Amino acid sequence: MGNEHVDRSNPKPDRLIPRGLYAIAGRETIGGERFETAVEAALRGGAVMVQYRDKGTDQARRLREARWLVRACRRFGARSIINDDPALALEAAADGVHVGADDGDPGAIREHLGPDTIIGVSCYDRLELATQASAAGANYVAFGRMYPSTTKPGGPRPDLGLLARAREVTGLPVCAIGGITPARAPELIAAGADLLAVIGDLFDHEDVAARAAEYARLFEASRAPRDRP
Repeated sequence: MGNEHVDRSNPKPDRLIPRGLYAIAGRETIGGERFETAVEAALRGGAVMVQYRDKGTDQARRLREARWLVRACRRFGARSIINDDPALALEAAADGVHVGADDGDPGAIREHLGPDTIIGVSCYDRLELATQASAAGANYVAFGRMYPSTTKPGGPRPDLGLLARAREVTGLPVCAIGGITPARAPELIAAGADLLAVIGDLFDHEDVAARAAEYARLFEASRAPRDRP
C-alpha cells in the first residue's frame, strides 16, 4: 500500500480509525430540539464516528453538547470527533479533532492533545495536502465534496480515483464527504473510501437509525474476504 510514504510517528492510524458511516452533527443541520435524539439514532443505526460541528459562540452550550456527544459515542463504541476546535476536543475529552488544511499543524495539535488523539484533515481535491497531512501526523484524510452538496455548494470536486491514490501514497484511511447517499455510497467504497461523512442524507431522513443502518450494511457487504473474521 505504498507504506514507504507513511510517517512512522503516526500512532497506529489503522487501529484508531474504524471503517463505516461518519455522522456529521450540529445544530445548524439537525436543529437544537432534536440534536440528542438524532445523534443517538445515528449511533443506534451503526455510525462508527460522529463529528460535533458547531460554529456558535455560546461556549458553555458547545461544551455541554460536545461532552454529551462524547458520552453517547462511548456508550455505542463509536469515536467522537470535534470540528476545528482542539481546545474543545481536549475539554470535552473527545477521541479526536478534524481540521481544515489551513487550520493548524497536525503535529502541534498532537503535541497539545496527546499521542492517542485522532486527527483528521480536510484535503478537498488535492493529493499534496493529504501527503503533507500524513507527514505531519494525521490519522485520516478527507476529500470532497464528492457530489453536489447543499452544505458545501461551492466546494471542489475531486475525482473518484483520488481516493485510491491517497490511500496508496499516504497509507492512511480515507474519508469522502459531500452529497453522499446510499445509492452513491457503493462506488465511493469501491474507490477506496474507508469513511463516508454524511450530514443531510442522514439527519434529514425520517428514520435516522434506519438510514444509518443502510450505510452500515453497505460497508459490511463490501468487506473483502481477508477482512472477515
